[in-house]
Amino acid sequence: MSSNTDNNTRPDYDSVIQDIADYVLTFEVSSAEALNTARNCLMDTLGCGLLALKFSQCTKLLGPIVKGTVVPNGARVPGTSLILDPVKAAWDIGCTIRWL
Repeated sequence: MSSNTDNNTRPDYDSVIQDIADYVLTFEVSSAEALNTARNCLMDTLGCGLLALKFSQCTKLLGPIVKGTVVPNGARVPGTSLILDPVKAAWDIGCTIRWL
């Protein structure tokens, strides 16, 4: 057996992932136009997601995989009372955002 199977430490991320993380953590936006554009994109995205909640075809796809499941400290789905596991919440948020 190789020594890797006995080693319980996580290997470093590859350089591309590390470069992206460094960029996200250290880059400072100095353009007011860029910040305003990002704000407008966020508001449009949230608006699309909230409007999608008016469509029953969309809302029937939302909610926990097992009905009645409670996830302590779960992730919230904007515009709903749902608190889900992070994977299902990501699906639900993506579903509402992309519905329209």
